[in-house]
Amino acid sequence: MRLKENKAQLQIPFAWLFAILVGISILFLAFFVTTKIFQTEQVASDAETAKEIGILLNPLETGFETGKTTSMILPTETRIFNRCDNEGYFGRQIIKLSQKSFNKWSDTNIDISFENKHIFSENFTEGKRFFIFSKPFEFPFKIADVIYITSSEKNYCFITPLDNIREEISNLNQGNLFLESEENCPENSIEVCFGGDCEISVNSGYVEKNDERMYFAGDALMYAAIFSDRAVYECQVKRLMQRGSQLTQIYIDKANFISGEQCNSAIGGDLLSLKNKMDSFEDSMDIDSQMVALSDSIQTKNGLSQCSLW
Repeated sequence: MRLKENKAQLQIPFAWLFAILVGISILFLAFFVTTKIFQTEQVASDAETAKEIGILLNPLETGFETGKTTSMILPTETRIFNRCDNEGYFGRQIIKLSQKSFNKWSDTNIDISFENKHIFSENFTEGKRFFIFSKPFEFPFKIADVIYITSSEKNYCFITPLDNIREEISNLNQGNLFLESEENCPENSIEVCFGGDCEISVNSGYVEKNDERMYFAGDALMYAAIFSDRAVYECQVKRLMQRGSQLTQIYIDKANFISGEQCNSAIGGDLLSLKNKMDSFEDSMDIDSQMVALSDSIQTKNGLSQCSLW
Protein backbone atom coordinates (compact mmCIF):
# COMPACT_ATOMS: atom_id res chain seq x y z
CA MET A 1 0.00 0.00 0.00
CA ARG A 2 2.87 2.34 0.84
CA LEU A 3 4.57 1.58 -2.52
CA LYS A 4 1.45 2.64 -4.41
CA GLU A 5 1.31 5.89 -2.44
CA ASN A 6 4.95 6.71 -3.36
CA LYS A 7 4.22 6.09 -7.04
CA ALA A 8 1.26 8.41 -6.84
CA GLN A 9 3.39 11.11 -5.30
CA LEU A 10 5.94 10.86 -8.16
CA GLN A 11 3.33 11.36 -10.87
CA ILE A 12 3.46 14.86 -12.43
CA PRO A 13 0.27 16.26 -13.94
CA PHE A 14 0.43 16.63 -17.73
CA ALA A 15 -0.39 20.35 -17.53
CA TRP A 16 2.64 20.96 -15.34
CA LEU A 17 4.91 18.95 -17.63
CA PHE A 18 3.61 20.86 -20.65
CA ALA A 19 4.20 24.19 -18.88
CA ILE A 20 7.78 23.20 -18.02
CA LEU A 21 8.55 22.21 -21.63
CA VAL A 22 7.01 25.43 -22.96
CA GLY A 23 9.02 27.44 -20.45
CA ILE A 24 12.26 25.77 -21.49
CA SER A 25 11.42 26.43 -25.16
CA ILE A 26 10.71 30.10 -24.45
CA LEU A 27 13.98 30.51 -22.54
CA PHE A 28 15.91 28.82 -25.36
CA LEU A 29 14.20 31.00 -27.97
CA ALA A 30 14.86 34.15 -25.94
CA PHE A 31 18.52 33.22 -25.58
CA PHE A 32 18.79 32.48 -29.31
CA VAL A 33 17.11 35.75 -30.32
CA THR A 34 19.20 37.76 -27.85
CA THR A 35 22.39 36.21 -29.19
CA LYS A 36 21.39 36.99 -32.78
CA ILE A 37 20.50 40.57 -31.89
CA PHE A 38 23.82 40.99 -30.10
CA GLN A 39 25.73 39.58 -33.07
CA THR A 40 23.83 41.86 -35.46
CA GLU A 41 24.53 44.89 -33.29
CA GLN A 42 28.21 43.88 -33.05
CA VAL A 43 28.47 43.65 -36.84
CA ALA A 44 26.81 47.06 -37.16
CA SER A 45 29.19 48.46 -34.53
CA ASP A 46 32.23 47.08 -36.40
CA ALA A 47 31.04 48.60 -39.67
CA GLU A 48 30.23 51.96 -38.07
CA THR A 49 33.64 52.10 -36.36
CA ALA A 50 35.36 51.31 -39.67
CA LYS A 51 33.51 54.23 -41.29
CA GLU A 52 34.50 56.52 -38.43
CA ILE A 53 38.16 55.52 -38.87
CA GLY A 54 37.94 56.46 -42.54
CA ILE A 55 36.47 59.84 -41.62
CA LEU A 56 39.12 60.36 -38.94
CA LEU A 57 41.85 59.94 -41.55
CA ASN A 58 40.59 62.88 -43.64
CA PRO A 59 42.34 65.66 -41.64
CA LEU A 60 45.67 63.85 -42.03
CA GLU A 61 45.56 64.32 -45.80
CA THR A 62 47.00 67.79 -45.46
CA GLY A 63 49.23 68.16 -48.47
CA PHE A 64 52.06 69.58 -46.38
CA GLU A 65 55.64 68.50 -47.07
CA THR A 66 56.33 67.37 -43.51
CA GLY A 67 54.82 64.27 -41.93
CA LYS A 68 52.06 64.46 -39.38
CA THR A 69 51.02 62.01 -36.67
CA THR A 70 48.08 61.49 -34.34
CA SER A 71 46.67 58.70 -32.18
CA MET A 72 43.32 56.93 -32.11
CA ILE A 73 41.91 55.22 -29.00
CA LEU A 74 39.08 52.71 -29.36
CA PRO A 75 36.87 51.58 -26.46
CA THR A 76 37.73 47.89 -26.80
CA GLU A 77 40.46 45.64 -28.19
CA THR A 78 40.21 45.94 -31.96
CA ARG A 79 41.75 44.38 -35.03
CA ILE A 80 41.93 46.62 -38.09
CA PHE A 81 42.18 44.49 -41.22
CA ASN A 82 43.79 46.24 -44.19
CA ARG A 83 42.63 45.10 -47.63
CA CYS A 84 42.73 46.63 -51.09
CA ASP A 85 42.04 45.77 -54.69
CA ASN A 86 43.19 47.23 -58.00
CA GLU A 87 39.97 47.15 -59.99
CA GLY A 88 38.95 50.28 -61.87
CA TYR A 89 40.97 53.44 -62.34
CA PHE A 90 41.99 53.93 -58.72
CA GLY A 91 41.31 50.62 -56.99
CA ARG A 92 39.83 50.55 -53.49
CA GLN A 93 41.05 50.84 -49.94
CA ILE A 94 39.12 48.35 -47.80
CA ILE A 95 38.87 48.36 -44.00
CA LYS A 96 37.32 45.60 -41.92
CA LEU A 97 37.14 45.59 -38.12
CA SER A 98 36.90 42.85 -35.51
CA GLN A 99 36.30 43.83 -31.89
CA LYS A 100 36.80 41.75 -28.77
CA SER A 101 33.71 41.11 -26.63
CA PHE A 102 33.30 38.53 -23.86
CA ASN A 103 36.81 37.31 -24.70
CA LYS A 104 35.81 36.52 -28.30
CA TRP A 105 36.57 38.36 -31.54
CA SER A 106 33.57 39.46 -33.57
CA ASP A 107 33.30 38.06 -37.08
CA THR A 108 31.95 40.52 -39.63
CA ASN A 109 31.94 40.26 -43.41
CA ILE A 110 31.11 43.93 -43.93
CA ASP A 111 33.87 45.78 -45.78
CA ILE A 112 34.09 49.57 -45.75
CA SER A 113 35.85 50.86 -48.88
CA PHE A 114 37.33 54.16 -50.05
CA GLU A 115 38.79 55.11 -53.43
CA ASN A 116 40.79 58.08 -52.17
CA LYS A 117 42.74 56.52 -49.28
CA HIS A 118 46.00 54.57 -49.27
CA ILE A 119 46.69 52.91 -45.92
CA PHE A 120 49.89 51.02 -45.24
CA SER A 121 49.98 48.62 -42.30
CA GLU A 122 50.27 44.96 -41.45
CA ASN A 123 47.60 42.53 -42.64
CA PHE A 124 45.80 43.31 -39.40
CA THR A 125 46.81 45.67 -36.61
CA GLU A 126 45.64 44.86 -33.09
CA GLY A 127 45.19 46.97 -29.96
CA LYS A 128 43.14 49.72 -28.34
CA ARG A 129 45.42 52.63 -29.21
CA PHE A 130 46.77 53.18 -32.70
CA PHE A 131 49.24 55.69 -34.10
CA ILE A 132 48.50 57.21 -37.49
CA PHE A 133 51.28 58.85 -39.49
CA SER A 134 50.75 60.61 -42.82
CA LYS A 135 53.15 61.68 -45.56
CA PRO A 136 52.70 62.88 -49.18
CA PHE A 137 53.95 60.63 -51.97
CA GLU A 138 55.43 62.60 -54.87
CA PHE A 139 56.58 60.93 -58.08
CA PRO A 140 57.45 63.54 -59.36
CA PHE A 141 54.26 65.51 -58.59
CA LYS A 142 52.09 64.75 -55.60
CA ILE A 143 50.07 61.59 -56.23
CA ALA A 144 48.43 61.09 -52.84
CA ASP A 145 48.87 61.30 -49.10
CA VAL A 146 49.82 57.88 -47.79
CA ILE A 147 48.81 56.85 -44.29
CA TYR A 148 50.60 54.45 -41.94
CA ILE A 149 48.77 52.74 -39.06
CA THR A 150 50.66 51.00 -36.25
CA SER A 151 49.56 49.67 -32.88
CA SER A 152 50.89 51.21 -29.66
CA GLU A 153 51.67 47.63 -28.62
CA LYS A 154 54.48 47.45 -31.22
CA ASN A 155 57.58 49.61 -30.85
CA TYR A 156 60.05 50.33 -33.65
CA CYS A 157 63.70 51.13 -32.95
CA PHE A 158 65.44 52.97 -35.82
CA ILE A 159 69.16 52.20 -35.79
CA THR A 160 71.63 54.50 -37.58
CA PRO A 161 69.00 56.18 -39.78
CA LEU A 162 69.88 58.85 -42.30
CA ASP A 163 69.97 62.37 -40.91
CA ASN A 164 66.66 63.42 -42.47
CA ILE A 165 64.92 60.30 -41.14
CA ARG A 166 66.41 60.84 -37.69
CA GLU A 167 65.21 64.43 -37.65
CA GLU A 168 61.73 63.51 -38.86
CA ILE A 169 61.22 60.76 -36.27
CA SER A 170 62.47 63.07 -33.55
CA ASN A 171 60.07 65.81 -34.63
CA LEU A 172 57.14 63.42 -34.94
CA ASN A 173 57.47 62.38 -31.30
CA GLN A 174 55.27 59.36 -32.03
CA GLY A 175 54.86 57.12 -29.01
CA ASN A 176 56.08 53.88 -30.61
CA LEU A 177 58.96 55.19 -32.76
CA PHE A 178 62.39 55.38 -31.14
CA LEU A 179 65.92 56.26 -32.19
CA GLU A 180 68.72 53.84 -31.41
CA SER A 181 70.24 53.63 -27.95
CA GLU A 182 69.69 51.10 -25.22
CA GLU A 183 68.03 53.59 -22.92
CA ASN A 184 65.63 54.89 -25.60
CA CYS A 185 64.42 51.69 -27.28
CA PRO A 186 62.10 49.53 -25.16
CA GLU A 187 62.76 45.84 -24.76
CA ASN A 188 61.42 43.64 -27.60
CA SER A 189 61.32 46.59 -30.01
CA ILE A 190 61.32 45.80 -33.73
CA GLU A 191 64.74 46.88 -35.00
CA VAL A 192 64.92 48.87 -38.21
CA CYS A 193 68.50 49.06 -39.51
CA PHE A 194 69.79 51.26 -42.30
CA GLY A 195 72.36 49.20 -44.12
CA GLY A 196 72.61 46.62 -41.32
CA ASP A 197 71.19 43.20 -40.53
CA CYS A 198 67.97 43.55 -38.51
CA GLU A 199 64.38 42.34 -38.52
CA ILE A 200 63.76 45.15 -40.99
CA SER A 201 66.67 46.34 -43.13
CA VAL A 202 66.52 49.51 -45.20
CA ASN A 203 68.88 49.43 -48.16
CA SER A 204 69.38 51.56 -51.23
CA GLY A 205 66.06 51.30 -53.07
CA TYR A 206 64.49 48.44 -51.13
CA VAL A 207 63.41 47.28 -47.67
CA GLU A 208 64.04 43.68 -46.66
CA LYS A 209 61.55 42.19 -44.21
CA ASN A 210 60.62 38.55 -43.49
CA ASP A 211 63.14 37.52 -46.16
CA GLU A 212 61.22 39.51 -48.78
CA ARG A 213 62.14 42.70 -50.61
CA MET A 214 59.86 45.67 -51.15
CA TYR A 215 61.24 48.28 -53.54
CA PHE A 216 60.60 51.96 -53.00
CA ALA A 217 61.34 55.48 -54.21
CA GLY A 218 61.34 58.32 -51.69
CA ASP A 219 60.80 58.44 -47.95
CA ALA A 220 57.01 58.02 -48.17
CA LEU A 221 57.28 54.54 -49.70
CA MET A 222 60.24 53.68 -47.48
CA TYR A 223 58.06 54.14 -44.37
CA ALA A 224 55.26 52.26 -46.14
CA ALA A 225 57.53 49.24 -46.66
CA ILE A 226 58.74 49.35 -43.04
CA PHE A 227 55.25 49.28 -41.53
CA SER A 228 53.46 47.02 -44.05
CA ASP A 229 53.11 43.39 -44.91
CA ARG A 230 54.31 42.73 -48.43
CA ALA A 231 50.87 41.92 -49.87
CA VAL A 232 49.42 45.16 -48.52
CA TYR A 233 52.43 47.14 -49.72
CA GLU A 234 52.38 45.79 -53.27
CA CYS A 235 48.64 46.30 -53.69
CA GLN A 236 48.74 49.87 -52.39
CA VAL A 237 51.78 50.85 -54.47
CA LYS A 238 50.03 49.55 -57.58
CA ARG A 239 47.01 51.70 -56.64
CA LEU A 240 49.29 54.71 -56.32
CA MET A 241 50.65 54.06 -59.80
CA GLN A 242 47.11 53.73 -61.16
CA ARG A 243 46.29 57.12 -59.68
CA GLY A 244 49.61 58.50 -60.92
CA SER A 245 48.79 57.39 -64.47
CA GLN A 246 45.52 59.34 -64.43
CA LEU A 247 47.21 62.46 -63.04
CA THR A 248 50.02 62.15 -65.59
CA GLN A 249 47.49 62.21 -68.41
CA ILE A 250 46.04 65.42 -66.99
CA TYR A 251 49.50 67.03 -66.98
CA ILE A 252 50.14 65.79 -70.55
CA ASP A 253 46.92 67.47 -71.67
CA LYS A 254 47.89 70.61 -69.77
CA ALA A 255 51.35 70.64 -71.37
CA ASN A 256 49.78 70.38 -74.82
CA PHE A 257 47.27 73.11 -74.02
CA ILE A 258 49.81 75.69 -72.85
CA SER A 259 52.48 74.86 -75.42
CA GLY A 260 53.40 77.75 -77.66
CA GLU A 261 56.05 80.39 -78.24
CA GLN A 262 56.20 81.43 -74.59
CA CYS A 263 55.68 77.97 -73.12
CA ASN A 264 57.60 75.59 -75.31
CA SER A 265 57.85 72.72 -72.86
CA ALA A 266 59.92 69.62 -73.59
CA ILE A 267 58.31 67.75 -70.72
CA GLY A 268 55.41 66.18 -72.63
CA GLY A 269 57.41 63.27 -74.05
CA ASP A 270 58.87 62.41 -70.65
CA LEU A 271 55.42 62.50 -69.09
CA LEU A 272 54.15 60.10 -71.73
CA SER A 273 57.04 57.73 -71.00
CA LEU A 274 56.26 57.89 -67.29
CA LYS A 275 52.58 57.18 -67.93
CA ASN A 276 53.47 54.14 -70.02
CA LYS A 277 55.60 52.81 -67.15
CA MET A 278 52.79 53.42 -64.67
CA ASP A 279 50.26 51.70 -66.93
CA SER A 280 52.45 48.60 -67.21
CA PHE A 281 53.33 48.57 -63.49
CA GLU A 282 53.03 45.10 -61.94
CA ASP A 283 54.85 45.24 -58.61
CA SER A 284 57.43 47.28 -56.73
CA MET A 285 60.31 45.68 -58.66
CA ASP A 286 59.25 47.97 -61.51
CA ILE A 287 60.40 50.96 -59.44
CA ASP A 288 63.86 50.61 -60.97
CA SER A 289 66.63 53.14 -61.52
CA GLN A 290 65.25 54.12 -64.95
CA MET A 291 61.80 54.94 -63.59
CA VAL A 292 63.28 56.93 -60.69
CA ALA A 293 65.64 58.79 -63.05
CA LEU A 294 62.74 59.63 -65.36
CA SER A 295 60.71 61.01 -62.46
CA ASP A 296 63.69 63.10 -61.29
CA SER A 297 64.25 64.44 -64.82
CA ILE A 298 60.59 65.49 -65.12
CA GLN A 299 60.76 67.26 -61.78
CA THR A 300 63.90 69.16 -62.85
CA LYS A 301 62.43 70.19 -66.20
CA ASN A 302 59.21 71.34 -64.59
CA GLY A 303 61.16 73.46 -62.10
CA LEU A 304 63.18 75.13 -64.87
CA SER A 305 60.20 75.71 -67.15
CA GLN A 306 58.71 79.19 -67.50
CA CYS A 307 55.28 77.55 -67.37
CA SER A 308 55.38 74.96 -64.60
CA LEU A 309 52.69 72.31 -64.74
CA TRP A 310 52.47 71.89 -60.97
